[in-house]
Amino acid sequence: MKIDFNKGDGLVPVIIQDVSTLQVLMLGYMNQEAFDKTQAEKRVTFYSRSKNRLWTKGEESGNFLEVKDLQIDCDNDTILIKAIPQGPTCHKGTTSCFAEETAKGFIYKLEDTINQRIDEDDENSYTNKLFKRGINKVAQKVGEEAVELVIEAKDNDANLFKNEAADLMYHYLILLKAKGFSLIDIEEILSERNN
Repeated sequence: MKIDFNKGDGLVPVIIQDVSTLQVLMLGYMNQEAFDKTQAEKRVTFYSRSKNRLWTKGEESGNFLEVKDLQIDCDNDTILIKAIPQGPTCHKGTTSCFAEETAKGFIYKLEDTINQRIDEDDENSYTNKLFKRGINKVAQKVGEEAVELVIEAKDNDANLFKNEAADLMYHYLILLKAKGFSLIDIEEILSERNN
């Protein structure tokens, strides 16, 4: 991975994107030292132009950016980092420095929450309780929610229809977890079919 730090007088722009929702979180700059530290520690470190030093995002707030994927653009002078934010990214307390959080991509955060409640064996979690009842109960619940969605589709109450669709999606995510799959696995199948 060869980055051209010369074009920007030793600095390259770095776009930070939420790995789950794909929302753009912020833009910063790195020099070679910041890039090397980011790769070594798997936490985003920038070169702060105002502080004139290396600055690890979250060093004061605790809202670190955990690196999950790093890509270089076609000209080797811009970096894209997909990260897990450990809290709000913007110093104003918002998810992104560009706009408020949107619902787009939230389904992946929901999938992460479902996985966490099951993996941590949260005794107070409906999700975990259903999961522990076994694949037959999870599949049965998906079937019930699908039937309820079909019934609401025949009526004209948009709110009830959307809520039943959300219930189906939620239970479908639990079923995917019970079967050992994720949304990404299903997206890959759909993508292959599209080609």
